[in-house]
Amino acid sequence: MTVGVLALQGDFREHRRTLEALGADVIEVRRPDELDAIDALVIPGGESTTIAKLAGLYGLMDPLRKHLRSGLPTLGTCAGMIFLASDTVERDQPQLGVLDATVQRNAWGRQNESFEAELEVIGLDEPVHGVFIRAPWITEIGPDVEVLAEWAGHPVVVRDGNILAISFHPELTHETRIHEMLLDMIEGDG
Repeated sequence: MTVGVLALQGDFREHRRTLEALGADVIEVRRPDELDAIDALVIPGGESTTIAKLAGLYGLMDPLRKHLRSGLPTLGTCAGMIFLASDTVERDQPQLGVLDATVQRNAWGRQNESFEAELEVIGLDEPVHGVFIRAPWITEIGPDVEVLAEWAGHPVVVRDGNILAISFHPELTHETRIHEMLLDMIEGDG
């Protein structure tokens, strides 16, 4: 199986290492034609506005929407969650609109208010260690969005069909189960 990691900005290298450790072949996606060669996609954390602007500059917005709406299993972490969502609370920014949710950027505050927490995630036996860095949370979800974990009463892990979106950074720890959930979606187990 081949997983693409959107490699425009952010911590795409850390996702690549995690996926390779799980045995996946990984492509760093920067051009629309590279989307045709992948079985799943990761949209990393970073700066959501920058990721969106670069995706527009490289002609990726419509091809990404097309592939994701066609069922490409996709994981978005932190800024990736924001980029996938249909709306944000604070301001208008380019988004893919494939996750039926409204997201609040930097919901817990700035960089110095970043934190770590143990999260109970539906479908996993043991808690997931979440690293929240200028993290978003979800303020509204559509009727088909499944909430898999919350923190302080806010959804931080959700699934909307082929889209898995999380507020934190499993790629910065030795946590692999979120990436395993994505790989299971390729195989139809998730």
